[in-house]
Amino acid sequence: MLRELAVQNLALIEDVRVELHSGFCAWTGETGAGKSLLLGALGLLLGERGSADLIRTGGDELRVTGRFELTRPEQRAAAAEILQTAVEDDDLILTRRLARSGRSSALVNDVPVAVSTLKRIGEMLVDVHGQRESYSLLQPAYQLELLDAFGRLTDLREKYVKRADRVRELRAQFKALSEAKQARQRDLSLVRFEREDLDAAKLTPGELPALTKERERLVHAQSLAKFTSGVAARLSDDDGAVVEVLGRLIKDSLRWASFDPKLAEVSRRLDALRPEVEDLADTCRDLAERFEADPDRLEEVEKRIALLKKLQQRYGKTPDELVAYRDTLDAKEAELQKQEDDLGGIDQTLRAAYGEMKDAAGVLSKARAKVAKKLAADAQKHLSDLGMPKAKLDAAIELIALPDDPMAGDVPAAGIDQLELILTANPGEPARPLRKVASGGELSRTMLALKTVLAAHDPVRTLVVFDEIDANVGGRLGDVLGQKLAALGKSHQVLCVTHLPQVASYAAFQWTIRKTSTTKRTATTITQLTTDEARVEELALMLRGESRSETTRKEAAEMLHAAVQQRGG
Repeated sequence: MLRELAVQNLALIEDVRVELHSGFCAWTGETGAGKSLLLGALGLLLGERGSADLIRTGGDELRVTGRFELTRPEQRAAAAEILQTAVEDDDLILTRRLARSGRSSALVNDVPVAVSTLKRIGEMLVDVHGQRESYSLLQPAYQLELLDAFGRLTDLREKYVKRADRVRELRAQFKALSEAKQARQRDLSLVRFEREDLDAAKLTPGELPALTKERERLVHAQSLAKFTSGVAARLSDDDGAVVEVLGRLIKDSLRWASFDPKLAEVSRRLDALRPEVEDLADTCRDLAERFEADPDRLEEVEKRIALLKKLQQRYGKTPDELVAYRDTLDAKEAELQKQEDDLGGIDQTLRAAYGEMKDAAGVLSKARAKVAKKLAADAQKHLSDLGMPKAKLDAAIELIALPDDPMAGDVPAAGIDQLELILTANPGEPARPLRKVASGGELSRTMLALKTVLAAHDPVRTLVVFDEIDANVGGRLGDVLGQKLAALGKSHQVLCVTHLPQVASYAAFQWTIRKTSTTKRTATTITQLTTDEARVEELALMLRGESRSETTRKEAAEMLHAAVQQRGG
């Protein structure tokens, strides 16, 4: 509900502020006073395009501010979805600015937003029907939403939407896995090749350093054998070897050991040397035999080292790192294989989910076909009351064909039905989609008929604006229009610009819009008529203009009294 509208520097409007109320609110005033300017200001607030030409002469900036009261939780939820942030307060303050430079800006609760966001907020809160443009009810998607609410098909619609969301989710997963399928199969082949390659190599930790040492021994085997056998010979095997020399020295030392304790020590130490020398000689003999040249083993070692270095170059890892890398390949293969299996599984799941979605769409579509005719028939009854007795309103539903392939085409947002409300305003005229009806009066009355039927089914758009609804309408029909607007005002805030006193008399609240001039400037003002006397005077002015008389005032008073009695207040 729009609680307050403030406009500064818009054409003839210098600074106007109006506080509005719930129910049926009427704006009246002579032609050219500025009623359309105020509705234009509301349009700017709801995201319509603006121009610097609209700025009042002498002003630098045009500014429109509207304070909307969110009276229902559905409105807060819808606003939060658009703004992508929680809406805690009941008030939503929209601001639109246009600078002389042409720069435009928008604010919601003092937070800068794109003008497109302002437009989405406006379409969420307000239905505008008039000579400039009409909002929500002309949009087939919104008509379909209200049709579902009217027919109490919300549960069927939600069932379809959930299944459609599931299909979109599975489609995304299937697409992602499918797009990666080629790369995944390459990865899977590579993993298997590497595993077989490394398994065939039979790598062990620390192998390359050990082989390198062994190769060095095999390369120098003859030299090593010559050295160790020579050591053995000089220590024990040759004439005059160390062992032989030690034997003579030990024998001589024993002869002299009794002469001095120190010589006895020398004798013992010489005796201790002989086993060590003999053992060392034995070791060298063994080594000399082990260091025997082995060309076959050397060739084998060379090939093994070459293989390890080849693997190191191929994988960019040392042999020890390759041992650890091999341990990861089984898990990697399992993950890749799981993704391959998932693709097949998702394909089956997607086909099943797609079938369930089509079933839900079919059930919803059949229910809509029954409800659509009733909606059109109920609205047509109101059209007859509103001076369009020959008009015919149809609800045409065109089905969207769903392909057999669950990955083909778009998933419809709200089912397989495309609803189009078709109006034949007069016999002999062509039937036109409601959004293409040219006559502002016919369109507004059709909208009023639909809004009257659908009043209880829209918890979000609680402000309805009518402009030009009384175009080409006489006094008798004006009385009916007033009754319909008053009835709609019981569930919605209705803002109507009208020239008919019969319509205005049914308003719960009325404002008069005037244009005042001085020698220097002309300005538009808006004033609420808070007393019956003021309203009677305004109605009399609407009936007879400046030539109004006491008789006219009595007629206006009777009109107001009758309207108050009729609307029950």
